[in-house]
Amino acid sequence: MNVTQAMQSRRTIRGFKPDPVPAEVIREIFSIAQESPSNCNTQPWHVSVVSGEKRVALENALVTEIMLGKKPEQAFQAFDQDLAGVYKDRQYACAAGYYTTMGIAREDKDARNALMVKNWQFFGAPHVAFISMPKTMGPINAVDIGIYLQSLMLLMVERGLASCPQGALAFFPKPVFDLANIPQDNGILCGLSFGYADAEAKINEVKMGRAELADTVQFFD
Repeated sequence: MNVTQAMQSRRTIRGFKPDPVPAEVIREIFSIAQESPSNCNTQPWHVSVVSGEKRVALENALVTEIMLGKKPEQAFQAFDQDLAGVYKDRQYACAAGYYTTMGIAREDKDARNALMVKNWQFFGAPHVAFISMPKTMGPINAVDIGIYLQSLMLLMVERGLASCPQGALAFFPKPVFDLANIPQDNGILCGLSFGYADAEAKINEVKMGRAELADTVQFFD
């Protein structure tokens, strides 16, 4: 598989098989991802990969936070709250695609909330990586995290794995800090649930489109 094929094959998957990925494969992926570039070679990412019994305990703790009505307290501002124009339209279309595929009506708040909670159940993935960086860092360093995250996802595609990058996994940090050994001066930027895709999961039928090239890129000669 070449890079073009990996890019064209990668999708955000929200339905996983329970089968764990061999530990040596996971270690290889994260080892190669270390080659990702970063501003002044700062390599700002810290990653905690959670599997097995600890992953189950973390899921239970996160869902408990939600059931208790805890408010999100992410370390970094969520800029998608103030989207407008075409960006808001794309966000709505994304959500509508999932709700429609799952047969959830717009007014069915209970079903919509149940689907949302699956974020903190890692969509059934057997592994989840929490990616953090020092709280003193900002948008430029977050760009480095994005580059690193894409490296991880493409390396996973190459090995027949699926993944789901999730900003929502930064919302309730306390259980993650308690169970996943995040450095105390760091803030969680995002998470990445991963494993083997469940081809039978209905939610995986959704495939998001992309804007036309002319809408996002200009060429000047």
